[in-house]
Formats: sequence, structure tokens, C-alpha cells
Amino acid sequence: MAHSTVLGLDVGSQTIRAVIAEPSLDAMRILSTIARPSRGIRKGIVVDIDDASQAIGEVLHEARLFSRSSLRNVCVSMGAYDSHAQVSRGIVAVSRTNSEVYQDDIDRVIEASQAVHLDQNRMLLHTVVREFTVDGVADIRNPLGMVGSRLEVSSIIVDAFKHHVKDLTKCVEMHGGSVSDLVFAPLASARSVLNKNQRDLGVVLIDLGALTTSIAVYEEDKLLHTAIFPVGASHVTNDLAVALKIPVDVAEKVKLAHGFAVSREVPAKETIDLRTLDLSMSGTPLRRFVAEVIESRLQEIFDFVNGGLRSVQKAGRLPAGAVLVGGGAKLAGVAELARQELKLSTQIGLPVLSDLETPTRELAELVDTPEYAAVLGLILWGRDGRLMRPPGDFVRRAVQILKNLLP
Repeated sequence: MAHSTVLGLDVGSQTIRAVIAEPSLDAMRILSTIARPSRGIRKGIVVDIDDASQAIGEVLHEARLFSRSSLRNVCVSMGAYDSHAQVSRGIVAVSRTNSEVYQDDIDRVIEASQAVHLDQNRMLLHTVVREFTVDGVADIRNPLGMVGSRLEVSSIIVDAFKHHVKDLTKCVEMHGGSVSDLVFAPLASARSVLNKNQRDLGVVLIDLGALTTSIAVYEEDKLLHTAIFPVGASHVTNDLAVALKIPVDVAEKVKLAHGFAVSREVPAKETIDLRTLDLSMSGTPLRRFVAEVIESRLQEIFDFVNGGLRSVQKAGRLPAGAVLVGGGAKLAGVAELARQELKLSTQIGLPVLSDLETPTRELAELVDTPEYAAVLGLILWGRDGRLMRPPGDFVRRAVQILKNLLP
């Protein structure tokens, strides 16, 4: 395998997914996928480093057997619920006497936008440029070569708790992996699923994970807002377990086999025979009651999403609507409930396959699901990074990550 092989590693609370890929013309060619149960991770945070390290190690061991070089370029998702995003601006004077904007001017203004106050225990994770302004003329995507005396930038700054990042990075490095990039999880999902037309019109990507739900809001092809909320699809399962007084594993089966997100559309007298799911169970709960439990928790989740949209004045005002990904997107009726609660058109998101190559039909069917949005976004993010950064910048990025993790 070539040294340009990328290993995307999506570390979730319930499942760890990895995809090994390499560049192929204008796409990333998927070579292999790995999925294993997660341990020691809760709401995107390492809560037991021994368990988390062992679980991640099992995935990296399997990746090493397929492609040893892939461990040299690991792109990892960061989905800690206490990560934070804010808008920041930077302003600099153009340095050349001829007033032409050079790359070092762009670098300086982006660095100026990073000068936000962060507590000592937090670190900068991303600086996502929204737009540049040259001498008061805004909405400029690339000011290189333009003429002006003052250069401004508007950026989204994403920061995370330093020790959470350090623990996650340590789990990868303990097993021979080299972290080339840390990517905020909702941005990774958005990269693989949203197309430019959706980002131009205005759209919210909603990733329904096991213990967290994350969003990324775009308009005019700019990131407006991103956030992670500490509630997810596993909370629906837990609610069912409590309401029906059954084990969690049986509640998960009830949710997937008989659950529906909009209770009024379920027949009032239809029942579920629990023995068909587990021979040790007894009882025939009403399917509408199950749907009411599911609907109640999902409404809470969509309330969080609406709060995020209101913070940028986009509640009910995104022409491209909402796109649902993640394991929770598999729940029957969830798109319909989201449409009602968010007052937006809603669809289940699948990867944009024009950016990906899958050598076999089986592999294509495996990754063409909402659960693979984040990990496929990671390998595309890794590809984008190489295309946009000058030679050697991956090394500088890795060094910067290590510097940020130092006390």
C-alpha cells in the first residue's frame, strides 16, 4: 500500500468504525472497513482509558494486518459533547507596498482570528474559514492576489477539553497509530453526505449517535454553526427498557423491530409479543405505547436541534432542510417526526458516492448507510487536507497537535 493510504477512525460510544482508503484520481478508493463494539467511551469522551485503548487497539490491529502504512495517517473523529464552537474575526494590514494580498497575509489573518480566550485546559481543534473581507468588500472565498490595504476573516473556532483529546490520541498512539488529523465529528459527517447545492441553499446535518446528537448548519456554502448535545438514540432504548420493564438488549430489539417515531400513525390496539424477540420474555405491550415513549425522547432531541438553529436565526428557515445520519437515522418514522418538529423538509442522508470508489458491490452496500457518514467523511477530510496543504504540512499539523497536548 502507498504511504498516502488514509485510515479513518470514528470512535463512537457504541461502535468503533474504521475505513482504509487511498487516493484514486478524483476520489478515494475504499480498500477495507472494520467495525467493532466500543468500550470505555461515553458521549465522545474516554471514561476508561484501559477499556478504550483495548477496543481501539483491536481495530488498529486488524487495520495493520491489511495495511501497515495506513496507521501512519490516522484521521480521528472528535465527538466530545463538551466541545464548543464560536464565531471569531481577524483583521490585519496587507503587508506588501503594492497592496497585493499574499499567502502570508492570509495566514496572518487566520491566525489573528484564532486569538480567542480559551481556558488553560482547552485547546483549539478547528479554524473553519467562513469568508474574507478586503477593504470592506465581504463574501470573498479566496483573497489571494487581490489588492487592498486591510484584510479581514470570519471564522468558526472549535475548541475541546485538552485532556479528552489527549486521552483519545493516546489510545491510538499506544497501538502504533499516528494521528494526522483530529476532526470534529459533525463536520466529518457533513463532508461525506452534504452536496454543494444543499450547503448553498441552507441545510442542517443531524447526526443521531448512540449517546450524543450533533449538528452542522450551512448556508451559502459556509458553516454557520456546529454543536454536540448529550442525548442520543441509546436514550430511546433506555426509556423503553424502563417503561416496559425489560432488559436493555430486548428494548433495542423492540425499538428496531416494532418502533415508530410518530405515535398517532400506529394502530391503537396493535400489540407486540415479546416472546418473538426473546423466549425468556412475556407480555404484549401496545405498539402505540412503545411509539409514544420513542416519540417523547426524540422530541427532546429535536428541541436541542431547534435551539441550535435558533441561535443562528435559522429555525424553520433552511430551504434544503434537514439531513439525518448516524445509527439513530435507521429508526422508522424518524424523518417524518423531524419534519414535524423542525418545520423543515427532512431526508435520510447517505454518502455522496461520487467522491468514493468501492471495488465490490458488497463493500458499496455496506458503506452506503447513515452509520458510515462520519468515518467516510474522515477519509475525505484526510484527502482534502493533502490537496489543500503545502508539502510537509501534515508533519507540521502533527507537531502542532502534540504541542497543544503538552501541559
